Amino acid sequence: MKNINNMHTDFFQNPYPFYDELRSISPLYRTSLLKYKGVFVTGYEEAVTILKDTRFKNRIPLPQSTLKYESLKDTQNDMFLFKNGADHIKIRMLVNKAFTPRMIEAYRPYIAETANSLLDEMKLGGTMDIVSDFAFPLASSVIARILGVPAEDHQKFREWSIELIQTIDFMRSSKSLKSGNRTMGVLINYFKKLIISKELYPAEDLISILIKEKKMTNEELIATCILLVIAGHETTVNLISNSLFILLNNEEQLLELREDLSLMESAVEECLRYESPTQMIARIAGEDVEMNGELIKEGEHVYIMLGAVNRDPRKFLHADQFNIRRDPNQHLAFGAGVHFCLGVSLARLEAQIAISTFLERIPECTLADSQLKWRRLFSFRSLEEMIIHFHGK
Repeated sequence: MKNINNMHTDFFQNPYPFYDELRSISPLYRTSLLKYKGVFVTGYEEAVTILKDTRFKNRIPLPQSTLKYESLKDTQNDMFLFKNGADHIKIRMLVNKAFTPRMIEAYRPYIAETANSLLDEMKLGGTMDIVSDFAFPLASSVIARILGVPAEDHQKFREWSIELIQTIDFMRSSKSLKSGNRTMGVLINYFKKLIISKELYPAEDLISILIKEKKMTNEELIATCILLVIAGHETTVNLISNSLFILLNNEEQLLELREDLSLMESAVEECLRYESPTQMIARIAGEDVEMNGELIKEGEHVYIMLGAVNRDPRKFLHADQFNIRRDPNQHLAFGAGVHFCLGVSLARLEAQIAISTFLERIPECTLADSQLKWRRLFSFRSLEEMIIHFHGK
């Protein structure tokens, strides 16, 4: 395998044997498989150390904070970095105010209402695609509601997020970059207009709150909104659809959860570990760092394989078994350290409500095809579709 784009389809259907092979050689495996040479990290302890070590800098999937660019060129810093870490820290602190557990909990009724409404549209039975008919519109509606996007524009957000997610995966093509550039321009113009509207007519949404704080430039605010559009969709959509996929393929665990929904929080955590929505995140060494006898040089890329890390048998007993009662379950699906995912409370709440609502409303369902296709994404664990036959209520 000289290039990630030539990887066999088997990898995308089931990457875990590949992860196991790498880990068996070394939890820090030097690779030229991706465009930028670096180190694949498949060991749990090694991943925790790197994620918490400030000598490793984050690669932030955001447009540059100035937004003054002509195209999304595939350069050494092609993950759309902020100008510096200070920008990122400032913005995280501001956005965190809107993502506290208390603030997120206030969206519980809306999430439940939206989940029920989507299932109502499916009527009492028939066929549905869990990804496009349930997980995606749910996540889209929730993040749009948080930002303050008008309901009539929610469909646009779904289309934009599909385009943009292709541009931040490590398998992105020049075609996806060009398409993403066009979408980025449209999205920037959209948020410019929306910010003007919120300045005139503020509400209780995130954009209005951040405008009121007066601590962000418009460019930083737009960049933040774009991050949330991407992050607010992909991880949550994958979490919901992956979780239902796992449960439908583990009948005993599904029955146990149906009989005791108090296990939902634990079940979602195990789904996060077992089929991590984000499979890989990247860091860049800010200086030379020695680890496990390996020298990671300044400027070298470090690829933390979350899907591998969360199945490291040195950390998790029976790591390849799905167990909704697993305790403890210190997975790294949301990362760790200062760059720990700020939307973690929202993603967990959406998944818990979505899965609970689905199990209550859909007492019987079967997968239309046991061999589902996974998208050819290296950084995300994402189903193309998940068609089920069901009887609802």
